[in-house]
Amino acid sequence: MRPHRYRIIVAGGLGEIGREAFPDFRIEPNGVDTVLIGDLDQAGLHGVLTRILSLGLELVELKRLTAAP
Repeated sequence: MRPHRYRIIVAGGLGEIGREAFPDFRIEPNGVDTVLIGDLDQAGLHGVLTRILSLGLELVELKRLTAAP
């Protein structure tokens, strides 16, 4: 399967260790939450969700973004 761009929002801010856990993502603060944006295939998506769970982060939103025209 080909990769897709995903926008993942987790509750709260990410410290340095949290940011190091997601090196392939653009990380942006969004009020009290944090947005992760990156390209993932299906296996990569499952891996990131497992990483979020392992770090004890709360998943707020997961959205596959539309491809650019």
